[in-house]
Amino acid sequence: MGVLGGLGRRFDAIVWQPEIERLHGPRRWLLVALRILITLIEDFRNGEITMRAMGLVYTTLVSLVPLLALAFSLLKAFGVDNALRPVLQRFLAPLGAGSGQIIDKIVDFVQNVQVGVLGAIGVVTLLYSVISLIQKVEAGCNYIWHVRKPRSIGRRVTEYISVLVAGPLIILAAASITATVGNNSTVSWLTSIEPFGAALYLTGHILPYILYSIGFTVLFKYIPNTRVRLLPALGGGVFSGVLWQTASLGFALFAKNAGNVNAIYSSFAILILLLIWLYVSWMILLLGCRVAFLLQHNERLTRGHYPPRLGAAERERLALLVTTLVADRFMQGGVPWTIPALAHTLRSAPDHVQDIADQLIAGGLFIEAGELDATLLPRRDIAEVRVSRVLDIVRAGEPAARAQPRDVMVAQTVDALTEEAEQAKRSIFRDRSLRDMALLLHDERESVDRRLPAQADAVHHATRRQQI
Repeated sequence: MGVLGGLGRRFDAIVWQPEIERLHGPRRWLLVALRILITLIEDFRNGEITMRAMGLVYTTLVSLVPLLALAFSLLKAFGVDNALRPVLQRFLAPLGAGSGQIIDKIVDFVQNVQVGVLGAIGVVTLLYSVISLIQKVEAGCNYIWHVRKPRSIGRRVTEYISVLVAGPLIILAAASITATVGNNSTVSWLTSIEPFGAALYLTGHILPYILYSIGFTVLFKYIPNTRVRLLPALGGGVFSGVLWQTASLGFALFAKNAGNVNAIYSSFAILILLLIWLYVSWMILLLGCRVAFLLQHNERLTRGHYPPRLGAAERERLALLVTTLVADRFMQGGVPWTIPALAHTLRSAPDHVQDIADQLIAGGLFIEAGELDATLLPRRDIAEVRVSRVLDIVRAGEPAARAQPRDVMVAQTVDALTEEAEQAKRSIFRDRSLRDMALLLHDERESVDRRLPAQADAVHHATRRQQI
C-alpha cells in the first residue's frame, strides 16, 4: 500500500505540479493531453455528462422521425429523396445485418408523414420535436462551456431553421460527391495502377476520419453560445471524429459477436443495440466538446476543485477591479470589456468574474450589450456611483439566507460590531465614485509612462559612464 501511495504521489507531482504556461513544445502538449485524459475519466465517473447523453438518447428516439421527415421533405424538393436510406445505412452500419430492419421501419415512418396535410397544430408539434433535440444538444454544450445564458428566442428560430435547411443540402452534396467518385471511370482506372491503387485504398480508409473530424469541428465551433476559437474546436473535432469512426468499427465487431444479447432479448436485441449505439454516439460528441473547452481553457486543467473558493475580501477586491476597469474603458471611449477579456486581464477565474458581473448587473450598475460574449457597460453616470455602493451590492445576499439566532442578545452583540465596521469602511469610500477610481488609474498610468523614459535615460547614462 505504501509503494502504491508513493507512486501515486509521484505521478501527481509529475502531472499536476508543472505550470503549463511556462512549458513549451512537445512536453507542454504531452502534459495537456495527459491532463485532459485524466479530466475526461473524472468527468465520466462524475456522471453529469453520462446523464445528459442518456437524455439525448431519449430525445433522439422521440424526435428522429420528425427530424428525418423534415429533411426528407426538403430532399424531396431537390429530387434526391433516395439519399435518406444511404445516410441511415452509414450511421447504423455498426449495428450489423439487423440494421436493415430498423432502416426499413424508419423510412416507412418518414414516408407516411405528410407534412402538407398535418395542419397548423401538427406542423407546430413536428417543429417542436425537432427543435427540442437541437436545443438539448445546445444545452449540453453550453453546460460543458459554462455558458449560463442560452440563445435568445429569435436566434434559436433563425439558427435552428438554418440547420434544418443546411443539413439536407450537405447530405445532398455528400451523396453527389460519393456517387461521382464511385462512378468515375478515371478513378476506376487509377485504382488498377500501382501505386495509385494503394494510395486510393488508403485514402478511402482515412477519408471518413477526416470528414467526421470536420463535421464535429463545425459543431463545436458554432453550437455553444460563446466564442470558440478554431484550434480548440479542431482539437475536439479530431478527437470525436477519430473516436467515432473507431468506435463504429469496434461496435460493428461487438454487434456481430453479440450472441448473448440475441439469446436474451431475441427480436428486441437490435433495439437494445440501437440504444447503446445512440448513447455511445452522444457520449463521443459531449466528450469531444469537453476536449475543445479544455483546450481553450487550460486553466481548468488543475488538480482539485475549480474554480478555487473565493473569500469575502477577495470578492470585494475583484468587484472593485472589475468596476474600475469598466469605468476606465468607458471614460476613455475604448472597446467595452467582455467577461473573458476581464478574466484574462485580471488573471482570475471566469466563473468568479461572471458572478461579480451578474451581481453588479442585478444591482443596476451595469448592463450587458449583445449576446455572444456580451460587453459590460455602465448603466448610470459613473460620477454618481459610489464605491461603497459597489461593495454593498457585492456583499448583499438573499434576505432569506440571513441568520436569525434564537438568542436575541447574540444577534444584537454581533450586529453592533459589524455595523461599526461597516460605518468605518463607508467613511473611507463615502465621497469616492467610480469616475474617481478611473481617474486615479489614468493618473497612475501617466506617472508610470513618465518614469519609464527617465529610468531608461538613467540606465543609458550609467552604461556610458562605465564604458568611458
